[in-house]
Amino acid sequence: MSRVLIVDDEAGICWAFGEYLGDLGHEVAVAGTAEEGLDEARRAPLDAVVLDVRLPGVDGISAMSAFREHVGAAPIIVITAFGNLDTAIRAMDAGAFDYLVKPFDLDQAAAVVQRALETGWSTSGTADPTPGRETEGTAPARLIGGSPAMQALFKQIALVAATDVPVLITGESGTGKELVARAIHEHGARRDRTFLPVCLAALSQGLIEGELFGHVRGSFTGANQDRKGLLELAGGGTVLLDEIGDVPLGMQVKLLRAIEHREATPVGDARPRPIDVRFLAATNRPLTELMASGEFREDLFFRLSVFPIHVPPLRDRLEDVPALAKHFLDLASPRRGREVALRDDLIGELTRRPWLGNVRELRNAIERAAIVARGGPVLPEHLPPSIELPGRGTEAAEARGLEQAIARWTETALEEIDSGADSGLEVEGALYDQFLARVEPPMLRTVLHRQSGNKALAAQRIGIHRSTLRQKLKKYGLE
Repeated sequence: MSRVLIVDDEAGICWAFGEYLGDLGHEVAVAGTAEEGLDEARRAPLDAVVLDVRLPGVDGISAMSAFREHVGAAPIIVITAFGNLDTAIRAMDAGAFDYLVKPFDLDQAAAVVQRALETGWSTSGTADPTPGRETEGTAPARLIGGSPAMQALFKQIALVAATDVPVLITGESGTGKELVARAIHEHGARRDRTFLPVCLAALSQGLIEGELFGHVRGSFTGANQDRKGLLELAGGGTVLLDEIGDVPLGMQVKLLRAIEHREATPVGDARPRPIDVRFLAATNRPLTELMASGEFREDLFFRLSVFPIHVPPLRDRLEDVPALAKHFLDLASPRRGREVALRDDLIGELTRRPWLGNVRELRNAIERAAIVARGGPVLPEHLPPSIELPGRGTEAAEARGLEQAIARWTETALEEIDSGADSGLEVEGALYDQFLARVEPPMLRTVLHRQSGNKALAAQRIGIHRSTLRQKLKKYGLE
């Protein structure tokens, strides 16, 4: 039996999580402050600690070094309701086993505790975050948001930043994929070296190889001297291969070799040269579809996506719009020394828009509105017209298509009933049950995927109770 300490000032969380872990056979101790938790750690050995960040008195992350003195290599799992990139980075730097965001699902949280106990965690972190890693709050361009989607993103960045594996960053145009790449670089071991973003779509097919790998003198007309490629020039740093989905097939082979063998062969030379760079890649194109059509190599995809990160579109985190708008308005306002407030009617208009251009479109709209406002309060009428891109499908068009699909399915089902092809549908309510069996599983899978498997957040987004969600998952075999 393992002894687990839960340190949280919310008595409800301590009770519910403690009861859950107790039912799994663990001995559970609870504390409302870091100081009380340290007393428990001194009283008897602990196998794991679940530690909240915001506590009365000493905060959880500041207390981790003291806990480490008493619990040794026992795993410490950090939980918070106010996570941001800095918090996630500090937690991982201090040696946290994992990082959970409230509201968390008890099944998921208990699974993290169980995994921590089984792995025999030995921390390599330090109680003092590495100097230079707390740069997120001061960077001129930074990731902003407190939504569950962004907190999950911050956790992913914190987990992968300290490693050197390739990362594939996906997301729609304007979501901030380059900012994610910069954050990974700035919080990693290569932060003091070059961060080099290369927009592959901007390079012609004839130039891309020479730009990336360099060339030797005489390799082609106009090559009057040897030239190092970008991969060699960024030695020791990080290279972001932006728009990776636009790379020609022939170049994909050479890129794969560079990533796997850490070497670059200049144009006109048969001798590969060693390179020391970390590879990040970004794209707004569906690489799985490109692989299916033969436009993108599977081996390159799997080599790049060792750690995939998806940046959520702005419409999936509208609760972050006010904070983003405030940030952009502060940057755009000539009254830099004064606090700029957002009116309620402006916030209402901003959160109603679809933002097909994502954060980039929001920033442009705020900058334009600040100019039109001429130093006064920004009003909804100062915003540019909402943009609807052809081919992206408006909500009305999508709703019509869905209605038509449902109507066709219903007609087919009714015909089967009338013809006696499926006698099971003749009982009262069976048609409705069969309809739910068709539409509920894909909806549940999609929402769970968006919420990284967190059932509490998924139930919240769907609008049902968590126990109802569990029943449906069990019913459809989706657990």
